[in-house]
Amino acid sequence: MIDGIINVYKEKGFTSHDVVAKLRGILKQKKIGHTGTLDPDAVGVLPVCLGKGTKLCDMLTDHNKTYEVVMRLGITTDTEDMTGTVLSESEVNCTEDEVEAVITSFVGDMEQIPPMYSALKVNGRKLYELAREGKVIERKGRPITIYEIQILEMKLPFVRMKVSCSKGTYIRSICRDIGEKLGCGACMDSLVRTRVGQFPIEESMTLEQIEKKVKEGVLEETVIGIEEVFADYPLVHTTEKTDKLVHNGNPFEKQDLLGADQENAKEAPLRVYDSKGVFIGIYQYQEQKKKFYPQKMFLS
Repeated sequence: MIDGIINVYKEKGFTSHDVVAKLRGILKQKKIGHTGTLDPDAVGVLPVCLGKGTKLCDMLTDHNKTYEVVMRLGITTDTEDMTGTVLSESEVNCTEDEVEAVITSFVGDMEQIPPMYSALKVNGRKLYELAREGKVIERKGRPITIYEIQILEMKLPFVRMKVSCSKGTYIRSICRDIGEKLGCGACMDSLVRTRVGQFPIEESMTLEQIEKKVKEGVLEETVIGIEEVFADYPLVHTTEKTDKLVHNGNPFEKQDLLGADQENAKEAPLRVYDSKGVFIGIYQYQEQKKKFYPQKMFLS
C-alpha cells in the first residue's frame, strides 16, 4: 500500500469523488481520500491522500487556497456559475475603475452566504439536493477570509482574477456578491484552482499521467511523503524509555525528549520521532497540563 499524498490535476467533468474512485482502480488500493471538493466544471489542484496519508485529509482541507477565476458581469444564475439557469441579464454600465474598486473591497474578513448548489448539509440534507427540488432555504453566513484579489485581465463584461482565500470560500459566491455590489449582477464563468497549501498546479498530475507512472513503476517518486507535509514543524526525538509511551499515543513531558531536542520543544506543533528515528506523529503542547499531546498519529 502506498502512503502519502498525490497532487492530482482534476480535469473538467470529474467530481472529486470520481477522481478518488478512478485512483482506487489505478493504484489497486482502497484507502484513498480527497482533501475538499472541487466543482465538476472546475479544474486544478486536488491533493489526494493515500494509505496512512488519509489521516491528513482534514488538515489539508484547512489549508488556504488560490484560484484563477473568470467572472461574467451582467448575468445571474441559480448555480452562481454559467452552468445554471439564467435568472437575470443586465447591461454592464460600470467603468473599469468602478469594477476594480468593488473587487478590491472584498479583501479581508467577511461573512459569506454559501450557494444553494453546494454540498453543505442542512438538517441532514445537502443544499444542492434541495435546490434540485426547487427549494431555496435561508443560509447562515460563514466566516471566510480573502487574503488577496489580483485583477489579471479586464475586458468587460469579463474579469479574470487571482483569488487567495481561506478554507470554506465559494468563489462562485464572491462573483455573485461583487455583481450585487456593482448593481449589474455576476456569476462565475470558469475556475482553476492553482494551489492548495504547499501543492502548486505546476507539480500536479492528471489521472492519465498517474496511470502511466504506475505502469512504468515510478509513481512513488512523485508521491509526497507524510513527513514532508510537516517540514516546517520543529523536529524532536524522544528518549528510549519514552518510546513505548509515544508508540501508544500517550502524552509526554519536555524532559522525555533527547537533551539537544528540548530547545526545539516550543508551543508550536512538533514533529515527533522516537529514539530510533521512526516518525510517530504531530504533538502539541498544552500549557495547563504541562505536557505534549498527540494531534495526529502516523505510526500505525
